[in-house]
Amino acid sequence: MKHIFKQGTNLSKSTLLMLHGTGGNETDLLAIAAHIDPEASVLSVRGNVSENGMPRFFKRLSEGIFDMEDLKFRTEELYNFIGQAAEEHGFDRTQVVAIGYSNGANIAANLLFTYTGALKGAILHHPMVPNRHTDLPDLANTPVFIAAGTNDPICPAEESIDLEKLLSNAGAEVELHWENFGHQLTMPEVEAAKNWYDKL
Repeated sequence: MKHIFKQGTNLSKSTLLMLHGTGGNETDLLAIAAHIDPEASVLSVRGNVSENGMPRFFKRLSEGIFDMEDLKFRTEELYNFIGQAAEEHGFDRTQVVAIGYSNGANIAANLLFTYTGALKGAILHHPMVPNRHTDLPDLANTPVFIAAGTNDPICPAEESIDLEKLLSNAGAEVELHWENFGHQLTMPEVEAAKNWYDKL
């Protein structure tokens, strides 16, 4: 997968896995990674799916309707890629914290829904429930931060509430943070995510 890897200055820190939204690319979230943890290594990935020329991490059938078969395939592809990247770039596979926005947050959530130990933790900006028809693995002690917008037209509030419940019921330690905005990624929610991350 097309990606950027930046070696951190503190190798005891987690590696931040940056996953962009629809139409973004591997450079989009680098500034956010630097804000969340300037010392951490960063693995920023471009989605392998193109929707009318816009990169995405998996196909959708329409707005808010996921192509579940492709989601499964692409989640496995990303999971395997993280392992390969860990070997190639020399970071600890067990110490990866995902930071995803929108489509990127959805595939990060599906990594949590699919694999035990896929991520050490996750910051999910405006995610939806990736799969309502699966049994989640044991997510005991996995910290997850969800940032949601009360007026988000693409990701209704119920999606964030349901996602929090599903992750919590699987043992994850979830913090759900609300902003009175729409679907855009805002500085206040990034700041809230940093405050959460700093306490890990």
